Amino acid sequence: MRLTAENLSARRGEDLIFKDISFSLEGGQSLVLTGKNGSGKSTLLRTVAGLLRPESGRVIWEQEGSEAGMRAAEACHYLGHRNAMKPDLTVQENLNFWKVFCGNDEPGIAAVAEAAWEVGLPDLLHLPFGYLSAGQQRRIAFAKLLVADRRIWILDEPTVALDTGAEEVLIQLMNRHLVMGGIVITATHQPLALENAQELRMTGFAGVMEEMW
Repeated sequence: MRLTAENLSARRGEDLIFKDISFSLEGGQSLVLTGKNGSGKSTLLRTVAGLLRPESGRVIWEQEGSEAGMRAAEACHYLGHRNAMKPDLTVQENLNFWKVFCGNDEPGIAAVAEAAWEVGLPDLLHLPFGYLSAGQQRRIAFAKLLVADRRIWILDEPTVALDTGAEEVLIQLMNRHLVMGGIVITATHQPLALENAQELRMTGFAGVMEEMW
């Protein structure tokens, strides 16, 4: 399988954030986006995930056995700065929602209790999500990635609010996803020990203006 971005450009309002971004990733490969705040990392992630329409260029997803013309967004798990969980629902209820919503009907995909165990929080399933600490909430957000299979993980600052031990758990999960043939694209300000990683440094307005001038 292969994920390809061809000459992507994107705007924020009237401003061109980046232009002519291209990359290609096969199963087992990862891409780490670096750069200052406001350089376009989050915008690029959202564009690849299908949440923003590019100004130009396209994202192509190819996988053996998938339908012709399948959008890359249909193969993506996107985890942004927010955790996409309802605070008044329990951890169990939130994860069950995502399991069903994402169509968990294939063997080998982690069930809710197993996913909570994988992120080190097996005893919190009965608690409302809003009761958890920021670090615990972030861990449960990662459990969401495990309850339904998506070949592409798109992660925006995934280590925010995590202590050192939780970061190690997260990196292990990401590397396991890569070993199993998945793809990871992540934006980060901190080094991540990811397998088969490429780096793309975003320059935002500066890079656009340098090319224009």
